[in-house]
Amino acid sequence: QVQLVESGGGLVQPGGSLRLSCVASGSLFNNYVMRWYRQAPGKERELVASISSAGDMRNYADSVKGRFTISRNNFNNTMYLQMSSLRLEDTAMYYCYALTAAGLWGQGTQVTVSS
Repeated sequence: QVQLVESGGGLVQPGGSLRLSCVASGSLFNNYVMRWYRQAPGKERELVASISSAGDMRNYADSVKGRFTISRNNFNNTMYLQMSSLRLEDTAMYYCYALTAAGLWGQGTQVTVSS
């Protein structure tokens, strides 16, 4: 059974950067498409970025293109989200997700962008 644990969230000023990590326990991490989602208060959860199992294909929401970079290291079962030029509207709980048969979520890490 794969479990996902996110880290790296925090408070940052507009224009700043953060790097989120998602560590997967268990085996077969490199079999799964992985995604980052976020959910702001009062809003629906939205897909931020996704990465193929081999890491060679990446997709981004229009709102984060050019500012966020998704990556993964299949040797240490970790996915990353490098976030730059952060904006107030990037404030949200960020979740990692593994596209397993049933879908698997992490517990989330809070990102707050505020001056």
